Amino acid sequence: MLAMQHIRHAYGHHPAVEDVGLEVHPGEVVCLLGPSGCGKTTLLRIVAGLEVLQQGSVDLDGRAIGRPGQAHVPPEKRNVGLAFQDSALFPHLSVRQNVGFGLEALPARERRRRAMELLDLLGMGRHADDYPHMLSGGQQQRVALARALAPAPRLMLLDEPFSSLDARLRDRIRDDTLHVLKKVGAGALLVTHDPEEAMFMADRIALMRDGHIVQMGTPRELYCAPADPFVVTFFGEVNEFEGVVDQGRVATPVGEVTASGMEEGRRVRVMIRPEALRVVALEDPPAGHHSHVIMAKLLGRTSLLHICAHGGDGRESHLHARVPGVFLPAEGQPVTIRLDPSQVFVFPAAAGA
Repeated sequence: MLAMQHIRHAYGHHPAVEDVGLEVHPGEVVCLLGPSGCGKTTLLRIVAGLEVLQQGSVDLDGRAIGRPGQAHVPPEKRNVGLAFQDSALFPHLSVRQNVGFGLEALPARERRRRAMELLDLLGMGRHADDYPHMLSGGQQQRVALARALAPAPRLMLLDEPFSSLDARLRDRIRDDTLHVLKKVGAGALLVTHDPEEAMFMADRIALMRDGHIVQMGTPRELYCAPADPFVVTFFGEVNEFEGVVDQGRVATPVGEVTASGMEEGRRVRVMIRPEALRVVALEDPPAGHHSHVIMAKLLGRTSLLHICAHGGDGRESHLHARVPGVFLPAEGQPVTIRLDPSQVFVFPAAAGA
């Protein structure tokens, strides 16, 4: 549906996007994920027609909508829907009139039917005659989404549309949004800086850094098979160590880990997610030094443990472990630590520095 190739864009002497290629297939949700200033919003604005393409090409449904040197196709001619962080509803129009604003070509009865269909789908039908100032922030975002979907665009462009909402409301609105997008069959390109939101919403994620796509794939591929240390750290906190490959393995304070594909004697970075640590309290520990709990904090669905780990060489290391449910051992509690190798990643020490 959407094909972007070799996109380059700069603001003055500052490059915002460097040689990016991206596709969105019909009915697919693709998330542009990354820190502020990485170029994700610039890409979205290029697709929307809010930025004039400088280099590369943009095609929508096989039709060229962006070529340098050709006439710029304005946003209203692109058959895309736009939803932003600010709902930007017209304050003098009712909810139903806001949704039907882009449907002037339809007869009044059909315009009303289409508006009510989308409002009902998003749970806003009973507010059809209200005005924007009478709605909560979450309700305004639902109306803005309905307005963007009303002309039945082939592609929806969403620029952090949930970031201004509180946590519980944000979860509910993005869940509703995902169901509606899948029901109407629209493809979507979503910009977000929230890894959890990207994993929830996306069929595929493009993780960006400094104007480049570092890795593109399914949420599972990025989380379980990261291509770069930056990918690991962007999806959450990690315990990190350095070591040397010895017979295909690397020693860490919590045991040896496999270093597949790394040459013998290579210095490497070992990255261990907190949820990779399986912590078991020792009720009757044998004599000697043992790993022990420094602090335990309940975070709701998980418990976060600060642990002093004793390696085989006697060195101590500070680790964080994330454990499901309520698990709050006392300070000083001796523990054993086991590793889930699927959440342990090894990279050359110089990579991603």
